[in-house]
Amino acid sequence: MKLIALSDTHLKTGEIPPQLQSILKDCDLIVHAGDFSTLETYKAFNASGKLKAVYGNDDTLELRQLLPERLKFEVEGVKIGVIHEGGLSIMDTTAQGYLAKEMGVDVLIFGHIHRPLIEKKEVMLVCPGSPTKPRMSNPSVVELIIEKGSIKGRILTLEGDSCGYIKFQDALKKQKSEEK
Repeated sequence: MKLIALSDTHLKTGEIPPQLQSILKDCDLIVHAGDFSTLETYKAFNASGKLKAVYGNDDTLELRQLLPERLKFEVEGVKIGVIHEGGLSIMDTTAQGYLAKEMGVDVLIFGHIHRPLIEKKEVMLVCPGSPTKPRMSNPSVVELIIEKGSIKGRILTLEGDSCGYIKFQDALKKQKSEEK
């Protein structure tokens, strides 16, 4: 089974970018870790019938009443937890690890940080980043493949605007290569 994990889409119009639509069309399950921003955006993702989601801190009151803060479900023997604010950093994932243990899951998908991470220790921690509003990264989602109780994950980099930090970093690299 192929899952696409994403979060922090922050779309105001409910219009899903074409590249993201293509990726979502080719998966079995869409897991959104919050911050749709609008009900229209939630409805656009939910139209596929494949969506599992929680609300985020930027979601409307309407979405907060519709969606849970935490979600737990199982796919082929793998217990998956979803929350928006799983911790404040991807540099120190101790809080996310404890949260995964508290929820009794094998995989914890969380958002809020807008920067992708896949970390496998006792549990797998997944922050998909953001496909539309990345921070210190390129736009991204995470693909999770679950087969017979085993899970593999990879970060998919998307086209689109990178954050200013990445643009600055790329400009420095280009400048250094031109100086040689």
